[in-house]
Amino acid sequence: MPKPTLWTRGGLSLSRLTSNIYGAIRDDDLIGRASGLAFNFLLAFFPLMLFVLSLFSMFASRSLQLETSFMLYCSKILPLSAFELLRQITSELSLETDGGKLTVSIALALWFASGGVSSMISALNATYRVPDTRSWLRIRLTALGLTLVLAFLLLFAMFTVLIGTRLVDWLGAVLNLETTSVLLWKAIQWPAALMFLMASFSLIYYFGPDLPHKRWHWITPGSLVGVLLWLAASWGFRLYLRYFNTYSASYGSLGAVMILLVWMYVAGLAFLVGSEIDAEIGRTLAIPAAQTV
Repeated sequence: MPKPTLWTRGGLSLSRLTSNIYGAIRDDDLIGRASGLAFNFLLAFFPLMLFVLSLFSMFASRSLQLETSFMLYCSKILPLSAFELLRQITSELSLETDGGKLTVSIALALWFASGGVSSMISALNATYRVPDTRSWLRIRLTALGLTLVLAFLLLFAMFTVLIGTRLVDWLGAVLNLETTSVLLWKAIQWPAALMFLMASFSLIYYFGPDLPHKRWHWITPGSLVGVLLWLAASWGFRLYLRYFNTYSASYGSLGAVMILLVWMYVAGLAFLVGSEIDAEIGRTLAIPAAQTV
């Protein structure tokens, strides 16, 4: 009989695993923790945008293309009102990334953006039910490192999309490729973006909790379900706002901020549910989830 693994749900049936996760969500108070994450995400979100824009500005010849590609991806995920708020603020922030302000803005934005990752680390320790024995400085440096790595991964992804698009257009013109072939090749960008999100989730699941033994896994069931749940919930929220946008009527000019906050709550809850899935399977295997193969 094959040994139970992370991807065989530790030998649990799907219904039993679902039941266990439902109970764990209640016991670990993921609903309340997602609210805390949403608040911290909101505080860290715009400093993170400033940091990303600062990275883009380091590549002067490609800065505009990188920013355009980045905003295109954001427009597909964020609710419309939240995206308009993001576009307005990033336009203002981009004016602050010139000249001598660049180094200072990068340092400050990176430090404040890492606060959101610190809150994710604290929530992960709760879902894995392990005490954090690390010092405050080590936790903060871990959060800082994760923020830096994720930002550079995003920059690499944007460069890949930009260069890949130009390369495909050039090959299509030189080799007289049919339009459908070129469009099919460009369509690979979105699965690649999905892989980037899942790898990002796995990265935080791996380095975040204070587990004694760790073994890297590119994609876990939790990262897969967490990303899919987040995208599905984001799409459903966008659909709801398209036909029943009561936030603007209720909150007036603050409606866009409230929409952004609710979207971040959805993102935080999806992230925590994904970590709970890995943690529950890990508890079934009687080893830390991040150590399973």
